[in-house]
Amino acid sequence: MQYNIEQWGGKRYYSLNNFLRKKFNGKVFKISLDAGFSCPNRDGTISTGGCVFCSERGSGDFAGNREYSISKQFKDIKGMMNKKWRDGKYIAYFQAYTNTYANIEVLRRKYNEAVCQPGVVALAIATRPDCLDENVLDLLEEFNSRVYTWVELGLQTVNDDTARKINRGYKLEKFEEALNNLRKRKIDVVVHSIFGLPGESEEDALRTIKYISKKDIQGIKMHLLHLMKDTPLVDMYKRDEFRFLEQQQYVDLICKAITLLPENMVIHRLTGDAPRNLLIGPMWSLKKWEVLNAIDKQLSEQGLYQGLYFSTN
Repeated sequence: MQYNIEQWGGKRYYSLNNFLRKKFNGKVFKISLDAGFSCPNRDGTISTGGCVFCSERGSGDFAGNREYSISKQFKDIKGMMNKKWRDGKYIAYFQAYTNTYANIEVLRRKYNEAVCQPGVVALAIATRPDCLDENVLDLLEEFNSRVYTWVELGLQTVNDDTARKINRGYKLEKFEEALNNLRKRKIDVVVHSIFGLPGESEEDALRTIKYISKKDIQGIKMHLLHLMKDTPLVDMYKRDEFRFLEQQQYVDLICKAITLLPENMVIHRLTGDAPRNLLIGPMWSLKKWEVLNAIDKQLSEQGLYQGLYFSTN
């Protein structure tokens, strides 16, 4: 492809912000919700420990308070955002735990309460590939006909050995099955990957990116492995089973990953967040904008951009 800075709003990659602005003709904000669900990787159905990196809030540390209704969570978070930005549209984002892991009528009621909030133009559902039976898929298809809907799947790695180490709880074939089922219903899929997982090299991490790049996947979230208090990962760190990536290592990896992705895949995230009071390391990750600026700078200085080295082979 020939890189054109105008097509991505001045970025060298296809950012979520750019995608949403074009799709909805204006600024769009996420409202992160906690619907009070659990996870089969925590309640004993698959395991009781959860993924080793997952916090007690099920990766929903910045979501609303699960003690409140969906409507109240939405209004509270929207109110805080409106202090900075007066106008905008909203994505109802079911973020915490596994958001298709409940009775189908409970799911329908919660999703409906969210999409009925004023200004909501999209619905985002974070879940597991093994929690998408036919009834759930039908429900997601129903909502996708009402409002733009995407489903987020936590792949993290294509290496099943690493998946066992991090207690992911499912094999790669289950992810592929879920992906195919969602795409048959024309539901967009966003996939999470993590850099710096125990035992994985740079080549391992980029192999996951190459795998994602060749699938019918519409978006990607790339994360740095965070070590947070009271997670099973703490014991692995004490046993020296992994080391934190340095900031420059991470920037190098992200820049390489961006070049491998097809130009039409939306990049939802280039680095993750962790609450300061829970984070053990790496502490440089708290300077999120510094990291993002370093990525932009390196892409520009090295003449790199999304799709540069993408290959279907």
